[in-house]
Amino acid sequence: MSDTIFRRRTALLTATFAAAASLALTACGTSQDTGAKSTPTVAADNGISSTATPKADSGDTKAEASGTDAAVTSKSGGSSTTAKGSSGSKSTSSIVTCTGANTKVTAQTVSRPLNHLLLTVKNTGSRTCYLYGYPALNFQDAQSVPPVYKDSQPQSVTTLSPGQSGYAGVLLSAADGSGSGGYTAKTLSVIFQNRSLDFVGSGVKVALPSKGVYIDSSLTTTYWLTDLQDALN
Repeated sequence: MSDTIFRRRTALLTATFAAAASLALTACGTSQDTGAKSTPTVAADNGISSTATPKADSGDTKAEASGTDAAVTSKSGGSSTTAKGSSGSKSTSSIVTCTGANTKVTAQTVSRPLNHLLLTVKNTGSRTCYLYGYPALNFQDAQSVPPVYKDSQPQSVTTLSPGQSGYAGVLLSAADGSGSGGYTAKTLSVIFQNRSLDFVGSGVKVALPSKGVYIDSSLTTTYWLTDLQDALN
């Protein structure tokens, strides 16, 4: 009888321990499931947050890149402006030689001083030109180019801006009649000098008064001058 009671109690305790163990295992499983579910949620939040931050950085990076491009464009624009300024400045600063191609030459007699002819050269070009030396005068039937009056030489080369004129005074004949070999010339060509003071070209035909002008061995000319009165005096 006693053995039977002892066996029943042992079986009951074993069953009780087994049930308790089962309940404990069930509780642990439930706890692990709950933890597993909460972990992805946090990871998902972190993923969204970390993804949002690079997008913002990416936007900043683009903005900085845009600013760099603007700076380069600005510099490039400045360089372009400077280059243009340098190209127009060089073209306007260059000075050429006055020739028949970029000037107009006229001749007129004057009442004072006697027996003088005034030559006027006007710069008709778009660039400033140097009027070197003095004119070589080729009158009709002349045997040689008349000499220059040396005391009329200017201190610097006569320079004509566009539209500006230069002058030379020509003594046609001696007022006191002391000249020789006089005759009336009805045509005239004017030849320019270059930088080396050589006469170049065939000359520019210049109209004279319809009756012509009387010339003799006293024929001389001044240098090209900027002042009309200096040319006649």
